[in-house]
Amino acid sequence: MHSGSLCYVLMVGKRDLEGTVPGTLMMKIGLISDTHGYLDPRLPGLLAGVDSILHAGDVGSRVLQEELERVAPLRSVRGNVDPPELNLPPSLTLRFENLQVEIQHQLSVPQDELERWVDGSALQKSSPERAAQFLESFDPATSVVVFGHSHRPCLLTVGHKLFFNPGSTGKKRFSLPRCYGLLELFPRGVRGSIMGLEGEDGTLPGSVWLPLGE
Repeated sequence: MHSGSLCYVLMVGKRDLEGTVPGTLMMKIGLISDTHGYLDPRLPGLLAGVDSILHAGDVGSRVLQEELERVAPLRSVRGNVDPPELNLPPSLTLRFENLQVEIQHQLSVPQDELERWVDGSALQKSSPERAAQFLESFDPATSVVVFGHSHRPCLLTVGHKLFFNPGSTGKKRFSLPRCYGLLELFPRGVRGSIMGLEGEDGTLPGSVWLPLGE
């Protein structure tokens, strides 16, 4: 998969998920990354009503953080270009009801490689050693890993963990889409979705349903 491509694996439409999502929505979490100090004026409205916002790094400025904190409680990690004065941690492990989430800006493997390890892929079946070593770097209780850095949205499962890059809500970069993510938490699972910041975008991944407690 080349550097300008998007991740399309494990896509399911809303209609497909309606019959598989059990119980009542417990929590909604907004995911953003790579703002680089730019807060799109549409973003606060799009994230209105979420219980929390997670930022996967390259925040860019204290002012942007303060604006997002007016929308919902914000937790951010340090990106590779974030200034020291923002005092952001390199990673976070958070608990939301029955869901544990880890956040870091850049994974220890390239995103292209992660995409080749998707659950059920031929590479995962034929050469599982490197993927297994990568998965061991995360807490066994973690179900969702949120990351950024590439500006390319990605939504897939490896080793029954959901890896979620919400893409960038910063200024336009090359031909990459500008987008953000949502995690919707239910008693028996979590649904991840990526939405275009500028409306419907058929090039984006769909949604992924990850059962919890199985």
